[in-house]
This record gives sequence, C-alpha cells and structure tokens, in this order.
Amino acid sequence: MENSRNLSAIFGSNVFNDSVMRSKLPKNVYVSLKQTIKDGTELDSAIAEVVASAMKDWAIELGATHYCHWFIPMTGSPAEKHNAFLTLIGPDEVIMEFSGKNLIKGEADASSFPSGGLRATFEARGYTAWDCTSPAFVKDGTLCIPTVYTSYNGEALDKKAPLLRSMEVISKQSVRLLRLLGDKNVKRVTPSIGAEQEYFLVDEKYHTQRLDLKFAGKTLFGAMPPKGQELDDHYYGDLNERVGRFMADLDIELWKLGITSKTKHNEVAPAQHELAPIYEIASVACDRNHLTMEVMKKVAKKHGLRCMLNEKPFDGVNGSGKHNNWSLSTDSGENLFKPGKNLADNKRFLLFCAAVIRAVDLHSDLLRYSVASAGNDCRLGGHEAPPTVISIFLGDELTGTFEQLSGGTTNQHAHQAYLDMGIKTVPSLKLDSTDRNRTSPFAFTGDKFEFRMLGAPQSVASCNIMINTTVAESLDFICERLEKAENLETGINEVLKEIYVNHKRIIFNGDGYSEEWRKEAKRRKLPEFKDTVEVAPCLIKPENVAMFTKYEVYTPVELNSRYEILLRVYNKTKNIEAKTMLDMTEKQFLPAGMEYAEFLAKSVKDAKAAGLDKLLMLEKEKAEALADVLCDIDEKTKELRVALQEAYDVKYGMTLKRATVYRDKVGAAMAGLRKAVDTMETIIPRKYYPVPTYVELLFGVN
Repeated sequence: MENSRNLSAIFGSNVFNDSVMRSKLPKNVYVSLKQTIKDGTELDSAIAEVVASAMKDWAIELGATHYCHWFIPMTGSPAEKHNAFLTLIGPDEVIMEFSGKNLIKGEADASSFPSGGLRATFEARGYTAWDCTSPAFVKDGTLCIPTVYTSYNGEALDKKAPLLRSMEVISKQSVRLLRLLGDKNVKRVTPSIGAEQEYFLVDEKYHTQRLDLKFAGKTLFGAMPPKGQELDDHYYGDLNERVGRFMADLDIELWKLGITSKTKHNEVAPAQHELAPIYEIASVACDRNHLTMEVMKKVAKKHGLRCMLNEKPFDGVNGSGKHNNWSLSTDSGENLFKPGKNLADNKRFLLFCAAVIRAVDLHSDLLRYSVASAGNDCRLGGHEAPPTVISIFLGDELTGTFEQLSGGTTNQHAHQAYLDMGIKTVPSLKLDSTDRNRTSPFAFTGDKFEFRMLGAPQSVASCNIMINTTVAESLDFICERLEKAENLETGINEVLKEIYVNHKRIIFNGDGYSEEWRKEAKRRKLPEFKDTVEVAPCLIKPENVAMFTKYEVYTPVELNSRYEILLRVYNKTKNIEAKTMLDMTEKQFLPAGMEYAEFLAKSVKDAKAAGLDKLLMLEKEKAEALADVLCDIDEKTKELRVALQEAYDVKYGMTLKRATVYRDKVGAAMAGLRKAVDTMETIIPRKYYPVPTYVELLFGVN
C-alpha cells in the first residue's frame, strides 16, 4: 500500500506550501507574500503574475491540466469551476498559460447559489477573489485556489469572507488588550481550530438500495436491531479490517493535501468512527475540514463503502457531530489560554477567559444559531450530544479561582498535579488542570475551549464567526474599562469580578444530560432554543445586527440573507424527507405488507381446509395484526399529504411561517408514519421487507 512510503515525502506533496513557495518564488516575492500571510498586511497585487507562473509550473509537474477558484458558497459544500491552462495561439498550436489576473480574480454565477434574496435570477455576476492565507493545492488533476466569494455589489455570498473578517476583529481587540497589559511585541492574534470529525461507514450495496439514504442522507424508517450500542463495545474497539484499510488510504490522501490527520478510532455507535487533525489557523482549518469531508466520501467509494455525514442517520444510536476546539495564539506562537503554573496570578489568561464567559452568556443565541439545521435538531438535546441549553464548563480549579477573585466562597479542592495509580510498575501521571465534560456544549479543556454542538456535515466557519465576533466584543468591553481605570491592577481585578458575578450563571460543571440541570437552567433563566425554527430569528435581532455591523463582520443585508437561507434550507430539507417517505411507503412498504398479507390469507385458507384449528387461529391473529398496521400506514400516509399541502399553501415569502408548519405539522405526520412502518418491519419476515434493515446497515461492513 502507498502508506508504506516515507511520510515526510507524502505530507503536503500536493500543496503549494511554504517550502514550495520558498523554492519556486524569487526571494522578494516570497518575502512579500509571507508578510501578507503572517501579518495580515495588504496583498501586493504586483507579485500575482510571478506567483501565478510558479503555481502553474508546479501544478503541471503534478499532472494538473486545469485550475479552479475553490470556494464555499452558502450551500455549505465547496464549489469549483474548472478552466484549462490551455490557450490557443495559432490554428493548431496551444500553450499552457495562467496569469496573475486568473489567480486573483474569477467569476461565478451569483444567482445560481443560495443568496437569501441578495441576488435575483437576472443579477448573475459574482466574483471569487484569491485568499492567499490558505494554500493552493492540486486535486484530481486541477490546481485549486482557495478564494472568497462575493456578489457584484460586494456582499459576501460565502462562509469564508465573514470568517476572515471575524478573525481580523478578534486579532485587533486581542492585540489592544495585550498592549494594555504591557506586551508591545505582538502584532497579530489568530484563532486556531482543531475540528474532530465523526462519521458513519455503511456498505455501498446496502446504501444504494435505500431511497432515504440517497435523497435525505439518513434513514427515514428503520426499527432498532436486537443489539445497538448498549454494551459500549464499539468505542475505541479494534478496527474492522475493511475499515482499517479505508482509514489507512484516507490518511495518505489527506496527508498529500497537507491535512494533519492524526487520530482515528471507532466511535460509540456501531459503524461510527472519528478522525481528528492537529490545530491550524481558523480559515485554513475551515478549508481543510471541507476537503476532509470530500476526500472521506471519495476514498470510501473506492472501498465499496459510503461515508455518511448526516447528523442523525440512525434512530436509536448516537448521531454524528463535529467538535470545534478553539484557542487564540499570538504571532510568536503563544497560546493565550495556557493557564501557566500559577493560575490565579495569570491575569492575562483570566481576562481572556472572562471575555469568553461574557460572550457565551450574552450571545448564546448566536452560538445556537450557528449550529442550527434540520438534521442537528434531531441530534441535540439527546443523551448523546450537548443539550440545547448552552453553558460553559470551566472545571473546579478555574471556577474556584474566579470565585476567590470575586470574593465568593469555593469548595474547590487543591489541584492534584500527579495521579498515583498505586501500582509500582506503572508511573504516576501528570494531570491536566481540568477534567473533561462531554456533556457540556462549551468546555474549557486545559488550554482551549471545545464547542461540541456542531453537526457532522456543518461548516466550522459559521460557529467560529460567532465565537470570534462575540469574544471580540467582550474584549472591546474589557479594554474600554481598563483604559478608563486609574490603576491598571485594580481595574483588572474589578472587571474580572464584575464579569464573573454578572455572568457566572452560564458556568455549569455538572452533568448537562441530567433532568436536574434542565430545572436549574430554567431557574438561572438561561435561554433554550430547541430547534432551528426557534433560533433562526435571533440572527436579525436589532442588537445582534448592531454588533455585527459595528465590527464589520456582516452587513444588515448579509445577515438577513443568511436568516432566509437557513429557513429555506430547513423547509426544503423537510420537504425532501416527507416526499421520500411517501414514495417509499407507497411504492415499497405498502406493497411488501400486502404481499405478506396475501401469504397469510392463503395460510388461513389452507389451515381451515386442513382442519388445523390452532394453526388457523395463529394465522388469523397474524393477519389481523398486519391488517391493522397496514390500515394505520395508509391513514398516516394521508395525514402526511395533508400536512405537506398545508405547508405548500403558506404564501410565498413567509419563510418562518412555512418552517413552523414543517416543524409542527409535517414533522408530526412524518413521525407517525415512521412509527407505523417500523411496526410493520417487526411483524413481517425479513424476505418481505423491501430495503436493507438496520442489521445490514449498522453491522454489514465486514
């Protein structure tokens, strides 16, 4: 296998990375480009021609014949329009050409991607612009150039542009605070992300036989098998040989693209797995997470598998999420969330933590919005994923430090630096400063914060835009207070105390799954947004619009477009799911049930003719039970059609009202139909059931 090659020769071999730039570019061009990437200075467009020529030659050496501007529109999936390097210079003569203009600027149809009303059908022009901070790469014979995507009028039509804006804002406010604290050397602070990716693998032959997996990406029907995840035997278990081969090939393909795939293991649910990379700059990590999901699907197909990224592909077992590990680093590589040896004296660390506490408490609605989707609504709030009430886990030591600074009392235990196992042959283990709380939506895990609410297919851009902007707003608040303080030390202590006292309601170090916490959260008056329909309007609340406008992350029209897109996608998703359910029910499940009913009717007739009274009674009971279920399925099918029509009847433009109908009426009808069909699955023999069951899907990879 290819993974036997030397890793250093493989890693980044398809990426126009720093070492390639250093070797391919003139020194002055390299220095200029590196300064833009490292310090965030303005790009010198004069160097574009030289960079483009070097990129083209390098890509052609790797077999590339085309180039594309690679961007992430509001669909949430990467888009690319391929153009050949080929240029005609005579009747029968061509050359391979790629100009600086081709590198810097591209054009994409702005009316064919979701715009939430920003672009009408006749307003088709949109632009892609080179993002030099994210390295170009070669994929499938094409040079891919990461870009941002805007309309003709300059509105962001992608997820990348607002992310880059939010990174500028948090850098500015972080540097401002560091200056107040006496640090004169830091020029830039950058958010870093480590995105842990969960996914399911099922056999291709089973996947292709189910319309719900094809159209909805999830099972809309399916009764639980006798065994699920209750024995906890899949988590960290020995890798299935076929899965192991997939993971090995996946690592190689990701390493070629410079993606630091480091950790892989079985997850909790059967057929579920996880991949985790090393931390990277937020914008680059965002691009590479999208690439990771794309490569996972391609490599899975080569192994006769399907990689499923839906948030809740199977009822009854865990869904799949994406854990966003977020931290802030200076341009010298120093992590601002590193507590240090004496936590209580590390006021810089405490101030940045305080900014996070305040941001999450004041803007939990925006964090919840950033992970909203029809699929994630099915996952969040269960005993498998964070609850829909947002809180922060700090751990006893950090919570105790804030309590002491605010003059409160604490039951904090002295931090034990080492863990003695009591076994002479086993060494003592150095402990982290906090435990890990898997039930917390937003947890401090020693030197970073882990936001666990994202669904597996979602872009990390959305939540990091919210985290960056809201924390920047809190850093702005802190800086204003300190700039007005007569004594800096006193001012720091006062602002730390004020933030903790006013916002400690958001801190919870216990079991987020417990019913006690739900009651406690209500007592603390923490908001809960149970689904997408509830949380969507938060984005366009006046105070949120004012904040994003102030920091120039979003304009009011960009916010409104994203509000519209979220609800429209929600409505379309529910509509596709409902129509798929109807199609499968009427063309597969009802005919299958009727076929078995005919068999039972014949069995009743034969038993009666043979005078087998006990068998006759048994077959009659089966036939009557099946008849009841089939009638129930027919009734629930009609109810779903009525609910769908009610959604269709909502006037055009009333997106929120239509979403409410899909959630309340269509969703309830879908649940009723699923229950009826799943009951039939438990009654009829396997040979009559028309699609692969959970047994094949969850346990069929061997």
